[in-house]
Amino acid sequence: MAVASPSPSAGEKKHWWLTNRKMVERYVREAKMLIATQDQSEIEAALGLIEAALALAPRMEVALELKARCLLYLRRFKEVADMLQDCIPSLKMVISDDTPSSGSSDNSSTQLSRDVVTLLSTSGNEPAFKCFSVSDLKKKVMAGLFRNVEKDGQWRYSVLGQACCHLGLMEDAMVLLQTGKRLATAAFRRESISLSDDIFSFTKFPLSGENSTNNQPQTPPRTESESITHLLCHIKLLIRRKTAAIAALDAGLYSEAIRHFSKILDGRRGAPQGFLSECYVHRASAYRSAGRIAEAIADCNRALALDTSCIDALALRATLFETIRCLPDSLHDLEHLKLLYNSILRDRKLPGPVWKRQTVQYREIPGKLCSLASKIQRLKQRVAAGETGNVDYYALIGLRRGCSRSELERAHLLLTLKHKPDKSSSFIEKCELADEMDVDSVRDRARMSALLLYRLIQKGYNNVMTTILDEEAAEKQRKKVAAALQAAVQTQQSNEQPPVVRVEANQEVASGNNNSNRNEKKAAATSPPPPSVFQGVFCRDLAAVGNLLSQTGFNRPMPMPMSIPVKYEALSC
Repeated sequence: MAVASPSPSAGEKKHWWLTNRKMVERYVREAKMLIATQDQSEIEAALGLIEAALALAPRMEVALELKARCLLYLRRFKEVADMLQDCIPSLKMVISDDTPSSGSSDNSSTQLSRDVVTLLSTSGNEPAFKCFSVSDLKKKVMAGLFRNVEKDGQWRYSVLGQACCHLGLMEDAMVLLQTGKRLATAAFRRESISLSDDIFSFTKFPLSGENSTNNQPQTPPRTESESITHLLCHIKLLIRRKTAAIAALDAGLYSEAIRHFSKILDGRRGAPQGFLSECYVHRASAYRSAGRIAEAIADCNRALALDTSCIDALALRATLFETIRCLPDSLHDLEHLKLLYNSILRDRKLPGPVWKRQTVQYREIPGKLCSLASKIQRLKQRVAAGETGNVDYYALIGLRRGCSRSELERAHLLLTLKHKPDKSSSFIEKCELADEMDVDSVRDRARMSALLLYRLIQKGYNNVMTTILDEEAAEKQRKKVAAALQAAVQTQQSNEQPPVVRVEANQEVASGNNNSNRNEKKAAATSPPPPSVFQGVFCRDLAAVGNLLSQTGFNRPMPMPMSIPVKYEALSC
């Protein structure tokens, strides 16, 4: 009895295990058939079958692969990362940095001089710009190869790499996809060597008569390897542009940094949500350094619309509002940042999932919270002192003090066209959201923040325009007063010296008259007489001659033969 009792129990256990195995195989087989249809509803049904299979066999590699691919097809990238987070290189690198051996090796100056690649030469005490660290890259690659993956586990690299790309973890995605591509190439090489030389497949090479009904050749669907290659090219392009933009920003070439970041943010092909949020924060820093406060605030608004817990965007926007002395808005952002720090201390972890890249460490939160509390207290004192209405609208619009009306109108037109509330959510079209359910919430946050910025710009325009109109009116009044004063001075001068001016004028007129009389006399003496004078003299001479002839008897009648002919042409005077 004692010996025969274990045998039935062993038989029952074996029969139970075989039953579960058959059920798991059936679930997996049906799930594969549903996945082959490429229909979203069918894939969701397949995911339910795979979940049932994993409940019976949690470590079954085929079921894990099918589940990860279903989640990837359904664009549930966060669940893929949560499922396979042990293979993300950034987490491995963080774990290796916590060990004392890695810390001691990284602290050595010789190791840093060998590993860190410098792009800009240092002069004086200026720090060198560190584009990337070779040691960090080695850690990422070794972290990707940390797991001894066999042939059945190669899918983790490709699936997790695609999920990391869509989540904005571009460096991790590049390492994972390159590692998966290399392993797939090595596996294909091993498989091709094992095959015989006589094996030839006609499936990839259709005969000439197959496409007789359709003259146009059919484009074959893109394979997974081709998709991964295209995705890798896009990831490398984004990383290269981001590296160039950050290098220009650290070197002080702010316009160049803005241009590179704009290529990423305004590109034809979309980019992941987390990656775009990080680029918006960097471009806002470049705008701030270039003196374009309104554009910097707009980029912070977009970054916070994509990621509400972005610490860098909140801190930068609070600093921008403090720069233009918009203290209530700055206090609002600082209070939000304080609540975020308190939640981190309460939950004892940074916001977001474990695999999310953070720019702040947990041990830095208490110190930041203390400095933040003192800053909030200082701003509250300034608000209580009455500094709320002294907003620097010139800095907000990007104009100098004393600008003209045309400069203000041009700057206001550009800002109005760029920051219209209707166009506030246009950037979402070029963003690949990690969860499609967040589109409405992201659009609402973007519209609300854009509306507040638009109202602030309009208020600044009215304020600056009022100042310019007052200055123009004051300038006109000043010119009018100056003209009246000058006229009064001239009138006073003319009233002070009238006799002297008149005597001198009379003397000049008298001297002028005397001179004119003398000249006329000289001209009369020297110039020849006119023709009328000669005619008068001739007439008088003829009259005298006539008188003499009458006295001598020439007036008596004479015989006709003794008549003297007289020419009458000479008598005409």
